[in-house]
Order: sequence, then C-alpha cells, then structure tokens
Amino acid sequence: MPSEATLESFLEQDPSLLGERLLVIGRQVRTPHGKYIDLLAMDSEGNLHVLELKRDRTPRDVVAQSLDYGSWVSTLDRDTVIDLANRHLTVPFEGAFEEAFGNSPPDELNGALQLTIVATELDSSSERIVTYLREFGVPINAVFFSYLEDQDRRYLARSWLASEDEGGSGASPGRTRKGKRAEWNGQDWFVSFGDDGSGRSWEDARTLGFVSAGGGAWYSRSLRALPEGARVNVHIPGRGYVAVGTTLREAQRFADAEVSVDGQWVRLTDHPLAGTYHHGPDGSADAELEEYVVPVQWEVAKPASDAYWEKGMFANQNSACKLRQEFTLERLAERFDLGDGG
Repeated sequence: MPSEATLESFLEQDPSLLGERLLVIGRQVRTPHGKYIDLLAMDSEGNLHVLELKRDRTPRDVVAQSLDYGSWVSTLDRDTVIDLANRHLTVPFEGAFEEAFGNSPPDELNGALQLTIVATELDSSSERIVTYLREFGVPINAVFFSYLEDQDRRYLARSWLASEDEGGSGASPGRTRKGKRAEWNGQDWFVSFGDDGSGRSWEDARTLGFVSAGGGAWYSRSLRALPEGARVNVHIPGRGYVAVGTTLREAQRFADAEVSVDGQWVRLTDHPLAGTYHHGPDGSADAELEEYVVPVQWEVAKPASDAYWEKGMFANQNSACKLRQEFTLERLAERFDLGDGG
C-alpha cells in the first residue's frame, strides 16, 4: 500500500474511489477539541461524510475518533458548513457543488451524516464494534483498500465491511435539524417562466407586468400559492434570471386576469399578445390545463437575451417556490443593482 497520506490525497482528488460521487469540502478540518478530521465531504443530497484514515492508530482508537468527530459534525448548521467549504475550495461553494453534481445545493445541508473508516484492515474486535453500532442506527462503516501493481499499472481495490442494505446509513437517533435548512427571509420567491414554445411569451410578461404558468395542475398549483406582495425572482429555464418584481394580486385564470398598465387595471386579453396561453388540443382552452396569471410590478426586467446565470445559482422545476439561497439573492442584487442584497 502507498502511505496513508498518499491514500488521503487519492481520496481528496477523486472521492468517487469510495463508489459514490462526493465533493471534498475540507482536509485536516480542525475541531473545537484540537483534533483534525482527515477529510470532510458532501454528497449530492447535501449530507456530510466524515472520512477518517486509520493511520498509525489502533483500530479501536480510530473507531472512537470517528464517533467523536461525528458528534461534532452532526451539530454543524448550514452557514458553518458553507464557511468550512469556502475555506477549502478554490471557488465559491455553490459553484463547486454544481460542478460536482450538476445542480445547485439543496435548501437543507447536513440533514444526515455518514462516518467512514478508511483502512487496509481492521481487527475482528473493531469489526464487531462497527457492526454493533450500525445495528443501533449509527451511520458508520469501514472501507478497505488493497493496492495492486501490474508492471507499470497500479490499482486500488475496494471492499466495504457492511453493504448498503444492512442499515446504519441514516441520521443517528435524536439528531437535531435546527439550522441545517436555509432560512427564508419571508419575502423572496423563485418563479420559473417557461418561454419555450409552450404558449407563453416572456416579452408579453416583461412589457405588461405578469408571470404565468399552466399546462397542468402540477405547474399552476405552486404559482397560485404566490401571495400578494411577494418579491419574485424570475428564471427562464436554460437561460437564467431575467427579472425581479413584486406581486400585485394573487393568481387569476388567464381569461379573467388583469394587469396594471400606467397605474390602471386592464384585462390582459385586451392587449395584443405574442403568446396564446392555451394548452388544450388545437390551442383551445381546457379547464385542467388552463393558464394562471399573477400581475407584477417590475423592479427590473430584462429581455431573455440578457438573462443572467452563474454556476451554483438556484433553479427548480416548480413554477414557484420560496427562494432561500443567499448565494443567488446576493448575485441578483449585484447584477440587477437592487441595493439591499436580497
């Protein structure tokens, strides 16, 4: 085997050696007790993984050390996790997460924890301890690496003490979730505006002041949850963010919808529109598929050609949802010169 330090470097550079895509967010992470976690990583669900190498410690010592580290890591709130990551990563955490997993970070980080002991071998007593802890729901496991050479080629062979279906992979009993979900400021919402040939036009929405969704109850239901006075941050899928504004009324059916033009409420259908806003066969209206419209007073509204997107920003398949991610709010405030940081 190479040295433990070499194996640690292998795992930092390519944590998928463990069989799962992971983002390393810390190496030699110092705990408040003066100890150092070898590697701290995160999976695509935002859960943390403590990776502890056996090194020259006794097998029982490394098991005890992993439990000690886990007891601390399990208490970390979202802001602390992001701060740790930003100290280790060379790019902002949100961008690194999207680079690793292809989507923005979830609202909740550190919802569950996995402890992994990395070793060449464990004695039978330590294996029994790990197995016993897993029976009580402690999320701990051990992985063994063998080093093979074949002329000028080198290989690492991996095997786990316990398979994934043997339990112990969830959060430990009594874990608190406080602070692990991003706080919502009570004001900002994400809105997805599907200007993709589905019957609506962003230019209509930008010039007349509204957002809309339809084509099925799944699409319109979340938009209908938007309250009056909500600040909406509008995103066009595949392009980026184009507008920020405040809702003036709750959602109305397209046929009845009104928008505010020069301070006067007028029917949306009284204006020439580029979009059709109907989703039934042959463009006809359909009660199940009908479009819903929310009038908006824009603070800023850009053409689709000026859409703004940066790796790590929030995006979602729902037509509307609460926007909790500070990274996105801060970037929009800077880009659109909103002044208050979201």
